[in-house]
Formats: sequence, structure tokens, C-alpha cells
Amino acid sequence: MEFVDSFAGGHAGTATRAVRPAVSPLSAVRPVTPAAAVDPRTASVRHYEGGQLVWRVQCGDLISRERAVTVFVEDNQVVLVSPPGETARLTSGQLGQLRAALNEAAKMAER
Repeated sequence: MEFVDSFAGGHAGTATRAVRPAVSPLSAVRPVTPAAAVDPRTASVRHYEGGQLVWRVQCGDLISRERAVTVFVEDNQVVLVSPPGETARLTSGQLGQLRAALNEAAKMAER
């Protein structure tokens, strides 16, 4: 797994600087069309940041600090950003949200 700091820095549990793969000036961010069937578990975790669809699932770390796991699609690949320290403790509800977010992102990446 490749570790990438969040590109929406400043949120709880994310880095404060943007680190993104180099993008050719000729490749612009594709407009994202919402999936036909959106899983209701992702309704509260999916939103747009900088014109890109992002899923941010709240979780905790090993010492119960509030963190987030972030999922987005870039260049037909699903990117999973772990919280600082690379540890995420998820409840069964949060795990369901992460599973649904990964499923939606995988479908988008296949297009």
C-alpha cells in the first residue's frame, strides 16, 4: 500500500500539507458522475473536496484519538489514505461505511 497524506489537510486526523502524485498538465480532473445506486452507508461520508469525490470514514487510533480513513479515485485507481500512525480502529458501523466506500470507489475506477 502506498501512503499518501490527505490532500484536504487541516481536518481532524489528516496531515496539514498536500502530497499528491505528479499529474501531467494535460490530464485534468475528470468530472465525477454519481453512481446510479449509492449505498446509504456512504451518504454521510461521501462529499466533494476540490472538485473530487472523496469518502472520509471517521475512526479512532490505538489511544482513542479521532482520526479518519480517506478513499478517493485517481487515474482509475482507488487510493486509501490511512490516518497518521497508520493505525485505524473501526467500529462495525465504521467498517461498513469503509466497505461501502471502497465498493463505490472500485466501481468508479473501473469506468
